[in-house]
Formats: sequence, C-alpha cells, structure tokens
Amino acid sequence: MPESPAITSNELGTLWMTYQQKTMLLRMLDYFIEKADDEKAKNIMTGLCEEVNPYVQKIVQIFKDEGAAIPVGFTEQDVIPDAPKLYSNGFDIMFVRLMNSISMGLHTLHLSMSYREDIILLYKDLTAHTQDYSRQCTQYLLEKGLLSRAPYVTMPKKAEFVKDTSYLKGTSPFGQKRTMNTVEVSQLHYSIDANATGMQLITGFAQCAQEKEVRKYFSEGAELAKSIIKEFSEMMLEDGIQTPLGAGGNATRSTAAPFSDKLMMYCTSLFCSFSLGKNAIGTAFSLRNDIPTKAGIFSKDIFEYAHRGAKIMIQNGWMEEPPQMEERRNLI
Repeated sequence: MPESPAITSNELGTLWMTYQQKTMLLRMLDYFIEKADDEKAKNIMTGLCEEVNPYVQKIVQIFKDEGAAIPVGFTEQDVIPDAPKLYSNGFDIMFVRLMNSISMGLHTLHLSMSYREDIILLYKDLTAHTQDYSRQCTQYLLEKGLLSRAPYVTMPKKAEFVKDTSYLKGTSPFGQKRTMNTVEVSQLHYSIDANATGMQLITGFAQCAQEKEVRKYFSEGAELAKSIIKEFSEMMLEDGIQTPLGAGGNATRSTAAPFSDKLMMYCTSLFCSFSLGKNAIGTAFSLRNDIPTKAGIFSKDIFEYAHRGAKIMIQNGWMEEPPQMEERRNLI
C-alpha cells in the first residue's frame, strides 16, 4: 500500500462541498466584519475568519497534490464590503451561529465518510473549532439578550414507561391530545429559532437581489419560513409552551446588494438542505404523529422550493458542478 493513498470519491466530494461552504462563509464574514458596530462581535467573526482560511488552503493543497481542478467557490467578486448595512441588531452573530450548526453536522458526517488520515484530522479539527465558535456565539447572544432560551420544565421525579399505544397517536386514553414531551419540544423550538434567522436573512436578500426572478424567489422563501414558524408556534402554544421570542436580527431598509445573486442563491440552497435534514431528524425522534405529519408537509414544500432555486442557478450559470464519476457509457 502507498504511504499516502489517493483520495476516494467520498473524500473528493466532501472536500468539494466543504470548499464551497467555507469560501461562501469567508465572503459573508468579509462584509459582516466591515459593518460590525460591536467590538466583541467583530472579534468573534475576525477570529473565525482567521481560523477558517488555513483550512481552505489545506483543501486547495490536497486538490493540487491529487491533480484535481480547484473549485471556483466564492471569491472577492461575490462580495461588496462597502455596501450599506443590510442587517442590524446582532444578526451577524445570529447568522454565524446558525452556520456553525450546519457546519458541525456536516464536518462530523464528512469525518465518518473519510479514510485518509490527513483528511480525517482536517474534519476533526474543523469540528472542534466550529464547536468553540458556536459556544462563543451562543454566549454573546445570551449576554446581549438576543437569544431566547428553550422553555424550562419541572424535573421528573421518577422514570416512566409508555402505557398505551395512543401515546403514538398524540392523544391520551381519553381522546385528548397529549402534551408534547421534551424531545419533541426541543425539535420544534430549534426549527422555529432557525427559521426566524433564515426568514430575516432571505428578506434582506429579497430587498437587494439584482435579478427580478431571484427577488421573487427570495420573497417566496420568506413566506415559507413564516408559515413554518406560525404552524410550529401554534402547536407549542396549544400545549401552553412558550415559543422563541428572539429580539434581534432585523433586515434594514437597504436595497443595495452586499453579495452577488450567485452567493445568495447558494446560501439559500444550503439553508434548505439543512432544513430538510433537520426535519428528518425531528420526524425520527417525535412520537406524537401529528408532528412528523406537519414536518413532512413542510419538507415537501422546502424540497420543491430548493428545486426551483436549483433551476434558477442553472439557468444563470451559477451552479458549480461537483466532481463527476467516470462516464463509462460514453467511454465504452
């Protein structure tokens, strides 16, 4: 066996995905750092930017060593740092926190799909630094009063077992809808919180996108996020459970684009993929069957929305193609 085996299709694909995500994040950080009016927030984002850059260079070096084409990703042409402020009131850190949530899941998954020691270590280090910045962002937002904690609950005094299959139907033996358990509440609370940030993000995108079709697409996305927030909030309120009450992260009145339409479309696509994955996890761990039913409906809507976005990206030449496997039929 060679000392350093060639990278597999798994590793090539995951490195390509990581490069796309990280170069997008760096361009957005360029803008958010330039517009930051809070020194602590600026330090968090600057530190993150300085730590992410070397990983991007490591990925570039791996591609070079393997004789693979370097992806285009996102460059300085995709950001206008001196554009007016598009978001206010702590949105920058709210966005970075949500991006870290996406990254933590992806890095762990990509690590489990890797074989070569240097790539495994790359994802291991990325996971650790992402976890650290997720903690920093959470503490910052809590200190500023910009993040709503999940509802508190009375601690259980003994372990209980489900006594009737009606538990799965979401009803009590007397036909009443049972109160959600803490696992189910955690999934709904997180979905509401993430969609609130996503709604503000995409609202800002809708205000400043250059192409009319893209502006319309973003507006539809904001409405979809609103409907998810509304439905899940009503489910929690029916059980007398407090819903997230975030106080920050507003889009301003600016209509000047700080990012290219290409970057904003990719960012929205990434958030759609994250939302689909999160809904799948929430469905898997929810035992009250009305929750997976609603999540399934929204998953269908999100998938169709993401599919329309992919068509727009292709039509405008914005969708970079992942590395392909050999076209055996054509070769033969």
